[in-house]
Amino acid sequence: MGSSREVLRRSFFGHLPLLLAGAAALFAAAPRLSASLPSPWNKLLSHGLLSSLATLLGVSSPAVAVAIWFAAAAAWAYAVSRPRPVYLVDLSGYVAGETHEASRAKTIAHFGRCGRFSDESMAFQKRMLERSGLGERTHFPASLISVPVDMCLRTAREESHAVIFGVVEDVLRRGAVAAADVGVLIFNSSLLSTTPSFTSLIANRYGMRHDLVSHNLSGMGCSAGIIAIDLAKRLLQVHRDTYALVVSTENITLNAYMGNNRPMLVTNTLFRVGGAAILLSNRVVDRRRAKYQLIHTVRTHRGAHDQSFGCVTQEEDDAGCVGVSLSKELMVVAGEALRTNITTLGPLVLPMSEQLRFLATVVLNRVFRAKVRAYLPDFKLAFDHFCIHAGGRGVLDELERSLKLSAWHMEPSRMTLCRFGNTSSSSLWYELAYSEAKGRIRKGDRVWQIAFGSGFKCNSAVWKALRTVEGGEEGNPWTPELDVLPIEVPRVSPIDETTYTFPDGAKYKVSVAG
Repeated sequence: MGSSREVLRRSFFGHLPLLLAGAAALFAAAPRLSASLPSPWNKLLSHGLLSSLATLLGVSSPAVAVAIWFAAAAAWAYAVSRPRPVYLVDLSGYVAGETHEASRAKTIAHFGRCGRFSDESMAFQKRMLERSGLGERTHFPASLISVPVDMCLRTAREESHAVIFGVVEDVLRRGAVAAADVGVLIFNSSLLSTTPSFTSLIANRYGMRHDLVSHNLSGMGCSAGIIAIDLAKRLLQVHRDTYALVVSTENITLNAYMGNNRPMLVTNTLFRVGGAAILLSNRVVDRRRAKYQLIHTVRTHRGAHDQSFGCVTQEEDDAGCVGVSLSKELMVVAGEALRTNITTLGPLVLPMSEQLRFLATVVLNRVFRAKVRAYLPDFKLAFDHFCIHAGGRGVLDELERSLKLSAWHMEPSRMTLCRFGNTSSSSLWYELAYSEAKGRIRKGDRVWQIAFGSGFKCNSAVWKALRTVEGGEEGNPWTPELDVLPIEVPRVSPIDETTYTFPDGAKYKVSVAG
């Protein structure tokens, strides 16, 4: 069992001083030991390889035996303490059916017809959506594009079940793995946590094993996907020769905001239906077929700072409507979290030349009090591909500027925002799937995933491609649209909501007075 291995490792290092003392004592007593051994053993130590080594080194045969024993123990300790490689076998991204597609005009029309928003709120949401970077084919749950809206636990479960079952079945099929072979299951959804849990739902539907190690994560925001990967990595160090299934999604049905508090209206224009499933393995035989190996995970949590803690919160407005409020300090908080994260990540991935340049500016500023601008390392020297959480156009613009990335590097994130919207923790996987679909992933390439989430958190994962991934794979969420991507996304794209007609023939128009 993996847990026994962990206990053995701790036991070895806990008793290492005693083992060293024992080896030293044996070495010191080697001459007396040789003389006191029974004749057959003495004869064995006096001839053959041990005898030749002893003669060559000028020591006794028992001393050589002790040295060999100690070398074997050291090799065993290294093998036991070395982290197990974690491989990404395959991944799946959810694509809802055409009935769930919502153009921007359809979105505004349905928001207006539900009758919950004032004219001012409708005008604000329209302006935000025109500048959001979202395209004409993002997905809403049926509960929010029906007349009237149908926001309840039943429809929320229907939304989540469709996403979960879709990606789980797809990734198990693509990975050619039976559900019974999965030993670790991790699910994350920040805003919806049901009883029984979603991990229990998955285990029940697919008949998973009774000793399944499962964790259901909630309330951890858009960065929870990387947190789930980090947790899976740690569990795969303990549980040997098994698979870990990670499922990341968010629920929109019960978390659309139906009030008029402006900071809480922004999420309506960004968040859409989506989800992903990732199949991980620590089995040595899976290396040959796996797509990636997990190299690093770095987690940054700034919850101890009040400004960071309160910049993204779920709350009620004065009318009792529940929603997620985004503060004006969000970009500042995100920038601070990113700086902290890359300060830890940089030494692990950057070439020495970049590290020395960064260190030089720190020394000049702190030791010599020189007013030198801090050097931001060039992470393009460490990574070939960047998957930046598609939280919104402002987030992507800021990271493009801060990290000095090109339009090519930003393309997966911008296309994900345009085609699928902000799908929360699963957005990183749509971005990686985009790079795969475009045939960009080559053997040896390194991928940096960066996610931000409430709390406030910034988390990173670094992957190394173990093989070239051929573009246009069947089942990739982007494959059907490769011929038209990428598309130009203007900074402001006007919306004419009257172009959408409801099934009953009605139309809606935002009040100009708003």
